[in-house]
Amino acid sequence: MKILLTGATGYIGRRLMPALLDMGHELICLVRDKARLDISAFKAGQVEVLQADLLNPETLKLLPKDIDTAYYLVHSMSTEGDFSKSELDSAENFINYLNETSARQLIYLSGIINEEKLSKHLESRKAVEEKLSNGKVPVTVLRAGIIIGSGSASFEIIRDLVEKLPVMVAPKWLKTMCQPIAIRNVIEFLTGVLDKKDYFGNHYDIYGPDLLTYKDMLMAFASVRKLKRKIIVVPVFTPKLSSYWLYFVTATSYALAKNLVESMKIDVVPKKNHLHKDLGITLIPYRDAISMAFEKIEQNLVLSSWSDSGNSRIFNKGLSAHIEVPKFGVFQDKQKMPAKDVDLALNRIFSIGGKNGWYYADWLWGFRGFLDRLFGGVGLRRGRKNASQTSAGEALDFWRVIFSSQSEKRLLLYAEMKLPGEAWLEFCIDEKNVVHQTATFRPLGISGRMYWMAMLPFHYFIFKGMLTKICSADASKHH
Repeated sequence: MKILLTGATGYIGRRLMPALLDMGHELICLVRDKARLDISAFKAGQVEVLQADLLNPETLKLLPKDIDTAYYLVHSMSTEGDFSKSELDSAENFINYLNETSARQLIYLSGIINEEKLSKHLESRKAVEEKLSNGKVPVTVLRAGIIIGSGSASFEIIRDLVEKLPVMVAPKWLKTMCQPIAIRNVIEFLTGVLDKKDYFGNHYDIYGPDLLTYKDMLMAFASVRKLKRKIIVVPVFTPKLSSYWLYFVTATSYALAKNLVESMKIDVVPKKNHLHKDLGITLIPYRDAISMAFEKIEQNLVLSSWSDSGNSRIFNKGLSAHIEVPKFGVFQDKQKMPAKDVDLALNRIFSIGGKNGWYYADWLWGFRGFLDRLFGGVGLRRGRKNASQTSAGEALDFWRVIFSSQSEKRLLLYAEMKLPGEAWLEFCIDEKNVVHQTATFRPLGISGRMYWMAMLPFHYFIFKGMLTKICSADASKHH
């Protein structure tokens, strides 16, 4: 079958891609920025990547009409402002395109919307569902609540809370009920309903076997990780205070934290059905889903992360708009040093950040990350998805990977921390095995220039120390 996959760079989309390809389908991935989707791991001809913006209907005119099925996995919950309008506009533009195709089925992953009073996030999901259902193509809607898997926003938030806080003074929404589902089951449902006429025009809640409160989920997570934790639920947390609490303790952005808190106040209990039995799916218990997630993490096999699909401001223009580092009107710290062991240096460059650290004065990097969080930035908590490999579009601490090629021996990062300007950090190794490390800063006004001058003393020994470690023959991580 010829399948159009939207949201291919998102958390679910990246997981669904290999599953559909293993089933032998031909895949067309619709993305806003082709540079963000690496398909080099797949056989030639298996996947075609097309660039278009669902908010710009003109860009959809060149998309193929001869498709059999489409998956709609688009949402904007982590953006600031009125994400519900952009979600509805995207859905309308997509359905107008789909009406002109030969598609027999549209599959949409939505949220559980069984309560009378819904959060803004779930109201938006419901509105999108209705919009998609108004088209000519029959829609199969799968409604999920909390998704548990390595790299999922819910899993990483729970992990942050449990691993960092021995005692939690938490908001009363920890008593909210939900029925979490393992990411593996989500993918099984998404592929299971594919091209089955019995499911055309219908909607189904999908869920795991355990009905839990958020407090139950946190305590079960602690139990699986063999951690002793105490949770004290208090009624005095306002939604705004709850949002800040999530933002400062976990790796989530404030925009996502705010929308999550609003959703967490509402029970997301599914309506029971027999879909899993009809499709032959064995529902994975919550504790098992956690254990499976950590198996992937420990084996460095995390396929996708919520932070990689976050709505970074650089995605608006595309990664390619930032790949040419400016040369005029900028400040630079350029350093170079011969590598004692070029392979070791290359491995260090492509393993930088996350748990591996920044090789020199990590406490200063940590302090910079803390300051960034104070001013509403992403901080260092996003880490990195894979300990030794990177690809364009991925988050790496408070940077975004713009270009990554071990064969070309070049890694380019773009800063996503709060700055009075723009910053790039580039590593490359030339044919003489000399490592070039360049920090570039394009200031915004006088405040940008003052910032660079204030940072000069720190830059000198931080960047020098980092490069020295990268180029050394010492196999240990730190001096």
